[in-house]
Amino acid sequence: MYYCSKFLKMKFSNRLIDWYLQNNRDLPWRKTKNPYFIWLSEIMLQQTRVNQGLSYYLRFTEEFPTVFGLANAAESEVLKLWQGLGYYSRARNLHHSAKYIANELQGVFPTTYDEIKKLKGVGDYTASAISSICFDLPEAVVDGNVYRVLARYFGIDTPINSSKGVKEFKELAQTLIDVKKPGTHNQAIMDFGALHCKPQNPLCATCPLNESCVALEKVQIKKLPVKEKKIKVRKRYFNYLVILTDRKETVLNERKGKGIWQGLYEFPVLESEKSIDETALVVSEKFNQLPLKKYQISLFNEKEIVHKLSHQHLYTKFWIVTVASLEQSMISWSAVNKYPVPVLIANFLKDFNPSH
Repeated sequence: MYYCSKFLKMKFSNRLIDWYLQNNRDLPWRKTKNPYFIWLSEIMLQQTRVNQGLSYYLRFTEEFPTVFGLANAAESEVLKLWQGLGYYSRARNLHHSAKYIANELQGVFPTTYDEIKKLKGVGDYTASAISSICFDLPEAVVDGNVYRVLARYFGIDTPINSSKGVKEFKELAQTLIDVKKPGTHNQAIMDFGALHCKPQNPLCATCPLNESCVALEKVQIKKLPVKEKKIKVRKRYFNYLVILTDRKETVLNERKGKGIWQGLYEFPVLESEKSIDETALVVSEKFNQLPLKKYQISLFNEKEIVHKLSHQHLYTKFWIVTVASLEQSMISWSAVNKYPVPVLIANFLKDFNPSH
């Protein structure tokens, strides 16, 4: 544990807040203390950059200006609005918690760290951010930006993704927080990490903390923070069967279970152990389960599309299967864009013209 004198704590926080007051980003959720809006922004910005999340935040707040609006929406509507932002469990958890707040709490957002943390999809970081910004509670946030600032400034090489590191950095962040202005302090250190103490090419020459930064003094800026080795990336091979009838109808299925893209829609998919050709495709069990009689098949993309997720890479082929008709539930091609789909499917839909 890193001991900080009262003077060092004040100096660290004051210099960050001074920097923040001159350099903070003009963001819509900074203009409110309404916990509903702060909660929305914090959930959206998990695993997402501000410039990507901003447009989603504006759309969500326009579509659902209150927690009741979000609670009353259909899950498919929420997922469609979230489409392209990734990590879709965030959207499902957001919707689940909105219904809990609206129905069980009569629309009144929880006001303590412990109660906020009980919301589905809310962890220490989000609970700390909401409770400090909205309710002035001295709960320190620790996200990727904060890990980086603290690791460099104090010269800490404990891996940030280890249980020891998580505890160590949280305790340190808690000793540094300005208890009189916890929300401003938290936003200051996060913005400082995002804009000044950046992962690559941090602005050390103009850093307000450079005279006492351990990593700068010991030339360890590029080495810190330390992360334990990543989980091995799994390769998966997806073969999408894009069925198209003479009446311009197709098949979409909802993904079930706890895997990727739960609740999103996709074309029938054959997952293979390796890349396969048309011969292997048409003799597969999945292909033959479709009630196809006379059909024509063609490969849309000669080169596999590699879609990268956090712990898996999807090597994807889209097979266009044209048939006169199909004896199963179909939807009009013109209705496909109304369904929430993974960005992999959304990109295909932009490129494919069923009229050709």
